Amino acid sequence: MKIVSRLLSLADRLSEPQTIHAHCDLPCGVYDPAQARIEAESVKGCMEKFNASDDNVFKTRAVLIKEERAELVKHHLWVLWTDYFKPPHLETYPQLHELFWNATKTAGEAKKTNDTAVADNLLAQIAEIDKIFWETKK
Repeated sequence: MKIVSRLLSLADRLSEPQTIHAHCDLPCGVYDPAQARIEAESVKGCMEKFNASDDNVFKTRAVLIKEERAELVKHHLWVLWTDYFKPPHLETYPQLHELFWNATKTAGEAKKTNDTAVADNLLAQIAEIDKIFWETKK
């Protein structure tokens, strides 16, 4: 068994190296704006529940969960921006940088308010990112 593995190892060293090209570090199927959208929907849901409640303990919990979810929105957006989208995407969609900038800023704003209009704006920005994302997957 050791002789076979040594021969294979020697053959690997003597063979011509192959160049492999890949769009990303893992199969593209691991990326999806749906993760950011789901968290943004949770942000909006927490805002709605906060606004509908008179229970201060419940409201405190809603704020804590909303802030965690908003931070996860930012995380998922930055993973898409830094790991999935590449310079050729930016050439085709020059608005991407500003779109991601605004969406992550809006997610940060959502941490500071219980105004569902902010959450609606965030969801609209994520929907725009989602549309571009799926266009790049064609």
